[in-house]
Amino acid sequence: MKKVKISLDSIQAVKDFVSIVMMYDFDVDLTSGRYAVDAKSIMGIFSLDLSNPIQLTAHTDDADKFFSEIKKFIVE
Repeated sequence: MKKVKISLDSIQAVKDFVSIVMMYDFDVDLTSGRYAVDAKSIMGIFSLDLSNPIQLTAHTDDADKFFSEIKKFIVE
């Protein structure tokens, strides 16, 4: 399991992010405050407060390729 902060600052960013996440068979969760949603759910993501960075949790030990693909969304 690996956690990072990401920023999804536009509708297009959410669409691009979800299309990447859908290519992987492991679970990815997004957490904002006390709310957690499946990162493969566009409607779930839009229910979060996207004005601030949100916590991404990838439930796998082999996520190097995944994290390189979502690099543009990761907040350092």
